[in-house]
Amino acid sequence: MKVNGKIVFAVAIAASAMLASCGEKKQQQMPTATFKTMKVGRQDLTLETKYSATIRGRQDVDIYPQVGGTLKQICVTEGQAVRKGQTLFIIDQVPYQAALNTAEAALKAAQAGEATAAMNYESKKKLFAENVISDFDLQTTYNTLLTAKAQVAQAQAQVVNARNSLSYTVVTSPTDGVVGTLPYRQGALVGAQMPQPLTTISDNSQMWVYFSMSERDLLNIVRKSGSIDEALKNMPEVTLTLVDGSTYEKKGRVESISGVVNSNTGSVQLRAVFDNDNGILHSGSTGNVIIPTPYNQVLVIPATAAVQTQDRFRVFLVNKDGIANGKVVTVNEHKAGNQFIVTSGLEGGEEIVAEGAGMVKENQKVK
Repeated sequence: MKVNGKIVFAVAIAASAMLASCGEKKQQQMPTATFKTMKVGRQDLTLETKYSATIRGRQDVDIYPQVGGTLKQICVTEGQAVRKGQTLFIIDQVPYQAALNTAEAALKAAQAGEATAAMNYESKKKLFAENVISDFDLQTTYNTLLTAKAQVAQAQAQVVNARNSLSYTVVTSPTDGVVGTLPYRQGALVGAQMPQPLTTISDNSQMWVYFSMSERDLLNIVRKSGSIDEALKNMPEVTLTLVDGSTYEKKGRVESISGVVNSNTGSVQLRAVFDNDNGILHSGSTGNVIIPTPYNQVLVIPATAAVQTQDRFRVFLVNKDGIANGKVVTVNEHKAGNQFIVTSGLEGGEEIVAEGAGMVKENQKVK
């Protein structure tokens, strides 16, 4: 049976129209969704920024011997608190005592030679006054005296050097602090050029906590204060969190800002100091420094109200008819807990979807 082509074409057009009509009805019949909304308002807020940190003693001194020899005695134990000048190690003193004895004997011989030369010179002066000897003989005797004096000075220097070397066999602490590890045992051969120190003395009464801040963050701080010196003065007290997640009980203060930007990381190193009277902090530990930054009367929205696409954030404004429309906003790069500080895109007073913004469709009716 033949079917008229015009009739088939007309039926197709009618079917298409019916499908389009159904699609429009479905679009118009998008169900109203229920979302929590809020009015955007201004408030005071403190933003806490966390930086990874390394903890060091205020003074960590590696102890190396200044002379070589056999380690005869270890006078401290690991972790022991020591005072400045306290004996830590004793190196074999026998060869250095012998060197000192030899140097002292040489000094006595040189002093005797000087005394003899001095007597000869005095005698020659009398003979010269009586015209018994010539001026040449007198001058020769005087030169001999000068040589003897120089030998005495040289011998004295050797005695000082030998005495110092002997004193270096007793290794003392250069500062108050705590003894670190003791990698060498009694009987080991030690010297000034050994790869590992005898130990490390850490002054742990105060701890230096080092952390790095991006150049951008530092510029923002310096611009607000006008200079690095003023920025340091205006820095708030900082908090230290330890590796177990606990917060250190004492507050710290930022003491210095490096004047050099690390070209590899684009960051600047800062140093904060914390009192350590209770000895909880240990040199070599790690943690996090938290710097609070107060903001006055800023626009704040919950993180659940913002939808992030790459580096852009969008919120959904709800108009008086309940229709949600997306709007791009700019937020502070650091989150305030589970909140964002909006720096542009909102004026305040707008009603926005507060939770589940990622589920909202453009032009969707919100209840």
